[in-house]
Amino acid sequence: MTPDEWMIPLFGEPEADGKRDVLEGRLLSLALETLRLGTDVTLDFGCWSRDERSAVRWLAESVGASCVLVYVPVDLETQRARIAHRRSAAPDQTFPMSEADLLRWRTLFEEPDAAELGGQEIGSPPPGWPGWPEWAADRWPSFT
Repeated sequence: MTPDEWMIPLFGEPEADGKRDVLEGRLLSLALETLRLGTDVTLDFGCWSRDERSAVRWLAESVGASCVLVYVPVDLETQRARIAHRRSAAPDQTFPMSEADLLRWRTLFEEPDAAELGGQEIGSPPPGWPGWPEWAADRWPSFT
């Protein structure tokens, strides 16, 4: 499940005033229902922060599923080439990214450490949150 395939057809742009977070929340709810039925799910979300990844892992485990984090590091030059290729091959199915956007987004990403990649114990949610479900409902407003 990837929000990228839905954002442009539904809203004509990749972010659309917070609608991406709403869409991701619905996809996450659907993913958990699918896991409850015993079917595997792949979430193709950025999950750029450790907190996002911890919430998703906790939620998957809360419905009796296991969660595998797949992280594929990519260097800046390769990323630039992939973006350029996508824009030339399928311009109606992708969105423009400036060099400034790319560089800013790369600084926002929190690289997973060995503990995360190894599926070790999930820590507590950030201070002020009683649990991961509450944190997730705030992060993804439509998550139920």
